[in-house]
Amino acid sequence: MDCCICSPMASVYRPPRNTICASCYQGARSMIAFLNEHDTDRDHITISCAAVSHGAKSSATKGISHAFKKMKEMEEREKDMKEKLRFLDGLIALRERIHTDILVKPGSGGPPIPTHRALLAAKSEIFRTMLMSDECKAPAEDTISFPELSHDELTCLVEFLYSGSLPEWSTEKHSYSMLIAADKYDIPFLRKYCEHRILAALRPSNALEVLQVAEVCSDAELKEQAMNLITKHADDVVFSVSYDELARNNAHLCVEITRALLTEMKDKRDAATSPNETSS
Repeated sequence: MDCCICSPMASVYRPPRNTICASCYQGARSMIAFLNEHDTDRDHITISCAAVSHGAKSSATKGISHAFKKMKEMEEREKDMKEKLRFLDGLIALRERIHTDILVKPGSGGPPIPTHRALLAAKSEIFRTMLMSDECKAPAEDTISFPELSHDELTCLVEFLYSGSLPEWSTEKHSYSMLIAADKYDIPFLRKYCEHRILAALRPSNALEVLQVAEVCSDAELKEQAMNLITKHADDVVFSVSYDELARNNAHLCVEITRALLTEMKDKRDAATSPNETSS
């Protein structure tokens, strides 16, 4: 459909002013919603259909100008924040090994990773205590071992400590191991980061694994979300190979799942019988 706003035709040949395409209509609605939400002086910038029909073009122009000004300010703040993050990013010091003074060693083989004592101590109270112990008051070639982490997992941990995010190549499995590491080494921001990442990727096929990770970390919210998804998709989850493995390794979680399923069944039964009792 030709549109009187976005049509490429000259204005004299455009269709009547009340003809508008779906995209422009949605754009106008979004702009009005933006103005209504973010403008404190609604009387001066709110664009109403009645006002426009009576020729109140100045009010509409002011509103749109104000909206663009707000959007420009938000864009500038975002740009400044990105520049600040690039300035604070410590990955350059890590990757170029600038004045590194200690090695962290994975447990499954692989080369140790040169890092900085001061940064490790600043990011975790556990690391600070480890570095202050007599075993670590030694020359720069000393190492700290992380026997529970593979080389890739340790790389993820170190890069997060320097940059505040996991590497782009990190997988869902790395999120699990990093959540456990965050709990063990008391790194709250890493814990929160991994929680959000795991919840965003939560689905029936990985709910059992997430449940086990949440149990290890005593993460109540993550455990509740995983349990809710398991009970909702019980037919798919309970008859899977993953559930058989769970029964062998974590029988107590199977008991919790069974109780959750029975509780849900009882609630549904009670909800179904309540209207009948009321009517009688």
